[in-house]
Amino acid sequence: TVLLTGDNRRVAEAIGAPLGVDEIISDVLPDEKEAVVRRLMDDGRVMMVGDGINDAPVLARADIGIAMGALGSDAAIEAADVVLMNSSLAAVSGAIELSKATIRNIRENLFWAFFYNTLGIPVAAGVLFLPFGLQLSPMLGAAAMSMSSVFVVTNALRLRFFKPKH
Repeated sequence: TVLLTGDNRRVAEAIGAPLGVDEIISDVLPDEKEAVVRRLMDDGRVMMVGDGINDAPVLARADIGIAMGALGSDAAIEAADVVLMNSSLAAVSGAIELSKATIRNIRENLFWAFFYNTLGIPVAAGVLFLPFGLQLSPMLGAAAMSMSSVFVVTNALRLRFFKPKH
């Protein structure tokens, strides 16, 4: 975790030290912030959280830019990939948790849709007719496909009840 700020060193350390920030970079001008983010991007992926007009170029440069919407300037909000509607830093971890839950939900839906269609399409095509004499009526096939869609949508709607842990 890096605290990158234009504030002086004493203020940055007073804020960063209690939070357990790994590296504190202070007294940075807006154009220098972009150079620091570029350097950090050489070491890996960068997520930047900002709220001011001077953060807009860095939010756009980072792999993921998060603007604090309640405090943020219009420029930061436009440049960011994600806009949080409150000013709490805890909302950042909540957004990360929600994104992980969303990806997990997408994978679940893809798995169940693939599994369901892998079984259902051959049965609807008549693969069981020759060995067992079983034939699926078109009306039952349509109902089964509808239930597949209902299942996927219902699974996705579980995200409405998501509550972040932190």
